[in-house]
Amino acid sequence: MGADVRSALTTLGAAVIAALVLLPLMWMVSVSFMAPGEAAQFPPPLVPAAPTLANYRALFDSYGVGRYLANSAFVSATATGLALLFVVPAGYAFAKLRFRGRDAVFQTLVAALVIPGQIGMLPLFLELKALGLVNSYAGVLVPWLAGIFGIFLVRQYALSIPTEMLEAARVDGASEGQILTRIVLPALQPIIVTLALFVFLGSWNDFLWPLIVLSDDRLYTLPVALAALSRERVQDVELMMAGSVVTTLPVLILFLVLQRFYMRGLLAGSVKG
Repeated sequence: MGADVRSALTTLGAAVIAALVLLPLMWMVSVSFMAPGEAAQFPPPLVPAAPTLANYRALFDSYGVGRYLANSAFVSATATGLALLFVVPAGYAFAKLRFRGRDAVFQTLVAALVIPGQIGMLPLFLELKALGLVNSYAGVLVPWLAGIFGIFLVRQYALSIPTEMLEAARVDGASEGQILTRIVLPALQPIIVTLALFVFLGSWNDFLWPLIVLSDDRLYTLPVALAALSRERVQDVELMMAGSVVTTLPVLILFLVLQRFYMRGLLAGSVKG
C-alpha cells in the first residue's frame, strides 16, 4: 500500500470520527431552531421545517437565562483570575525556589491528585458553613483558588526557564517580585493561557459544587439553572436544546480562539522532567 493511499485512508478515518463527534452537537443546534414538539416526531427530523428563534426568546424573556449567563460569566472569570493569582506563583516556587520540604510537599500534592474531588466536598461544605460562606459566590470559588493540577502544570513548564537567567537577575539586584513579573510571567505565557482555559471551562461547566453550595435561585450558574428548568420543562426538547447551545457556545468560541496557546502549553509542559 502506497504512502498516498495510507494518507488518504487516514484522512478519511479522521473525517469519519470527526463527523461522529460533531453529529450530536450539530443536531443540538438544529433542534434548538425547531418549533415546539417538532423534535418529538418519529423519525426525528434532522433540520427544522421552519427555523425559529422562539426557543431562544423564551429562554431570555420568560426564564431569565440572561441573569444565569451573567452569573456563570462572573464566577468563571473570577475563578480564573484567583487561580492564576495563587497557582502561578506556587508552581514557579516549586520549580525554581529552594525551601525546606519543597520536594516532600510537592510529592504529597501530586499524590493527592488520585483522590476524587467528591470525597472532599462534604468536609469543605461543613467548613464553609461554619465560616458563613454557604449560598454565596465566595463558597463557589473556594475550590478554584489553588488547584493541584494547575500547580503541577505550571511547575512542569517553569522547569524550562534557565536558572542562570534568574541568578543573573538576582545578581543585578532584581527582587523576587521583579523576577516573577518581568522574567517568569512572560516566559510562562503559554501555560498561563492553558491554565486559564482549564479553570474557565471547568468553572463554567461545573454543576455539582454550585448545586451543593447555592440555595438562592437568583445566584444559580447556568448549568444549575438549566437543570432546574429541565425538571419543569422536561417535554420541551427544543427549549432544552436552545439552553444547551447557550451554555456551550461561549466556551466553544473561547477554546477555538485560544487553541493555539492551549496545545503549545500542554505539549511543552508534558515533556519537562
